[in-house]
Amino acid sequence: MGQEILINVTPNETRVAMLENGALQEIFIERSGKRGLVGNIFVGKVSRVLPGMQAAFIDIGLEKAAFLHVSDIVCDRSAEVEGKKLEDMIIPSISALLYEGQKVIVQVIKDPLGTKGARLTTQITIPSRYLVLLPNYENVAVSGRIEDKLERNRLKEIVRKILSESGDHGYIVRTAAESVEEDKLAEDGRFLRKLWKSIHSKQKGTKAPALVHVDLPLALRALRDNSGGEIERIRIDSQDTCKNVLDFCEKFLPEMVSGVEYYSADRPIFDIYGIEDEIQKALERKVILKSGGHMVIDQTEAMTTIDVNTGAYVGSRNLEETIFKTNLEAAQAIARQLRLRNLGGIIIIDFIDMEEQEHREQVLYMLEKSLEQDQAKNSISEVSALGLVQMTRKRTRESLEHILCEICPVCDGRGSIKTAETVCYEIFREITRQSRQFDAKEFLVLASQEVVDLILDEESPNVAELETFIEKPIRFQPEILYTQEQFDVVPV
Repeated sequence: MGQEILINVTPNETRVAMLENGALQEIFIERSGKRGLVGNIFVGKVSRVLPGMQAAFIDIGLEKAAFLHVSDIVCDRSAEVEGKKLEDMIIPSISALLYEGQKVIVQVIKDPLGTKGARLTTQITIPSRYLVLLPNYENVAVSGRIEDKLERNRLKEIVRKILSESGDHGYIVRTAAESVEEDKLAEDGRFLRKLWKSIHSKQKGTKAPALVHVDLPLALRALRDNSGGEIERIRIDSQDTCKNVLDFCEKFLPEMVSGVEYYSADRPIFDIYGIEDEIQKALERKVILKSGGHMVIDQTEAMTTIDVNTGAYVGSRNLEETIFKTNLEAAQAIARQLRLRNLGGIIIIDFIDMEEQEHREQVLYMLEKSLEQDQAKNSISEVSALGLVQMTRKRTRESLEHILCEICPVCDGRGSIKTAETVCYEIFREITRQSRQFDAKEFLVLASQEVVDLILDEESPNVAELETFIEKPIRFQPEILYTQEQFDVVPV
């Protein structure tokens, strides 16, 4: 079994699941009221220039101003593909490039995440199946995933020929272009030039801020970005979406038409493949490994940490071998979890300490190998003296947890709550404080059932002592809707 794409459509939400050998690898979710912005092109207006940060805030019509760094104005976006480093380029001052009130055409490269606005670039890139158009450049770059030198040279020659015909545009050759015939690449180039001409003419007479180009909806975007010989089947549970996908495939991906199926059974498509259970597991901290070991994944604002443990796995030989096998399995599982949960930014992995250098190298190699299928750019460091692996993974959209969850109103995102005993003593202190402040006949305490039960049982001697001290009676009333940390002391 190869790769499959499952598309579940409801009026308010589209979900795309990427499967490999029957196992869920990635999940994409797009809600009609909160469509992602990555790839969309806007005519924006510079609202503020920040010379100290070498950046500017751009008004593109959203609630929060978007962020544009100088490196996303002057740097060739294809430089990453060819391996050039940003620090090797001479970057002018942001003040020399932008001024307040200036009209600029920009593209979203990162959705608004948390409290941060969208991240922008003026280096527009328009992708199709085989090529990415670079309107502001005339160079040719080839995806680093195409490793064969002869094939890279062949593709460069073909695209240079397209360039000579098209004029002032550049291209990045995508991985899907490997072994593709010249006429298909040329057709892709013509399509992209027409699309850019339409966008360019639209933005000329548009008043900023305004949206001038919207990227494809999720279902079609998933096909465009993941097309290739590996996709064997695409199953869709919506007739309208299935028709749109077929029309799209007939026009741009003809070899995938035969793999498109409409799923009409009563049982939900995600239930058949166990996707709902996998999504639920991807929201949990603990990931159980097949060997009996486990990982604990904690996502914070600054970074994501992953702790690997042997757990119930004791192995059959010796401790070092047990640790090595657990770490190898964890390395593969980590690569899958990063994709599935869409974890980005700084990631710290605490593998179980290994004594043998060869074992450490093999675990690191396994992690690197497992991450090769990840389309998000990532970078891995060596194992540190503390046995930690530091890595980064580029994130352009919210993580699965941030899409599906919100901060717990009970613990306020801490992941823990105060014990009933702690709250009980806070209540006693508050009663003492109010007894000095108010001339009340008695005090009424409203608290959760757990706290009231503790006060009336184990803490009853302390309550009697407190009543004697303040010379006032205290009544306690349980409130069903109160969380364990909530309480009110009312002077009556």
